[in-house]
Amino acid sequence: AFLGPPEVNISSCLNCINVTIKLPTSYFRRNEKLLSLIDIYEELYYVITLRTLDGVHKRPHERTTEDLFSTVIEELYPNRNYCVSVTVTASLNKNSIPSAWKCVTTDSVAQQDYHTVTVAGALCFSLVLGVVLKCMHAGGYILQNSLLPHSLV
Repeated sequence: AFLGPPEVNISSCLNCINVTIKLPTSYFRRNEKLLSLIDIYEELYYVITLRTLDGVHKRPHERTTEDLFSTVIEELYPNRNYCVSVTVTASLNKNSIPSAWKCVTTDSVAQQDYHTVTVAGALCFSLVLGVVLKCMHAGGYILQNSLLPHSLV
């Protein structure tokens, strides 16, 4: 029997990727209850393959005893595209189907600063616009409350 493919979701963080892995479901039952792969094998091994512009890099084997877990791949370059695929194996079963590739661009300090600058710029613009409108109102250019005096009519 082949293991896999696992369900993989990724999200970017600053110079890193957060990888959430859900082990594939098994089709074995015990007393009408569907068994998880952890119920069957107790522990499984997974390998994360990272694809970059430079090529494909396999990370070291890790082990898990959970059906759903997360791991973080750190020390990546900011603002670069990375793709991830995960393969799950067991000590007694090396046959596996890797997950589909999932891709994401890592965050950078500049991107986070950009969001801060955008919000600050919007606030400043609103403040300046409010002051200009208040001055125009005080000068009588907009929203005049009184009619013209009779002498000007």
